Amino acid sequence: MAFTSPKIREKLASLYNQLVGGSQWHKNMHAMEVEKFLNENLFSNSRYKGTKRLNMHEYQVFSQFGEDGIINEIFKRIGTTNKYFIEFGVENGLECNTTNLLLHQWNGLWIDGSEKFVKSIGTTFSQQMSNKQLAVLNRFITAGNIESIFDEVSIPKEPDLMVMDIDFNDYYIWEAIHNYKPRVVVLEYNAVFRPDIAWTVAYNANATAGASSYFGASLHAFELLGRKKGYCLVGCTFSGVNAFFVREDCIGDLFEGPYTAANHYEPPRYFLYCKNGHPRSWGEHQLL
Repeated sequence: MAFTSPKIREKLASLYNQLVGGSQWHKNMHAMEVEKFLNENLFSNSRYKGTKRLNMHEYQVFSQFGEDGIINEIFKRIGTTNKYFIEFGVENGLECNTTNLLLHQWNGLWIDGSEKFVKSIGTTFSQQMSNKQLAVLNRFITAGNIESIFDEVSIPKEPDLMVMDIDFNDYYIWEAIHNYKPRVVVLEYNAVFRPDIAWTVAYNANATAGASSYFGASLHAFELLGRKKGYCLVGCTFSGVNAFFVREDCIGDLFEGPYTAANHYEPPRYFLYCKNGHPRSWGEHQLL
């Protein structure tokens, strides 16, 4: 993720370790501060209570912030059809938004542009790949090749979920998808730009995000694009990282309107990045 990509996290971790020595005590203190902030500003906040907003349902399993909980809640409300997901930019698969779905018997496709990460996934998730629950492709995604990549794997035309996290050209990639219509779309927005601005980077097929605020698109830009494509903006993570869109025919009266950036925007709270408990890992297992 932009701002929380491996390079940025590594740099932040290095600075953090220099300041506090990287001790477990300091990590625990940070986790406690994050939990306190969430309790005071999210879970006890009247803005989110007693409404159809999604934020009260946030939790982490393998996601970076509260995406696991929001995704679960969305499908509680709209139901599932094929339980098929697609996610771009999964890195090693241990910190993304669809890993938890593998534990719930979903099938899916992961795409990442790094050969190193794809090899790592092949080792870590060999069981899921061998039983055809998970397909993995090493591809650098552009607006020009995204649908041909989908065609290559023969994915459903209407998968239940698509998650986009390629850090730079996300707006143009989504815009270029015409023949596939996921019921739910999750994508990273640039929360630096307030909800009254429709802003996006200029398309550059070879670009990836750096350490600056020049990446992706604002929430309002995605809101307008989603509307053109038949999707409603139904919420954002409290961290101000990911936005959630549901296809209009699945909306009903299940979500908090109006479906606008002005209503659902969350500012950047990247300091909430914190993994509680043990470092995430994956291995052979049995679901009872």
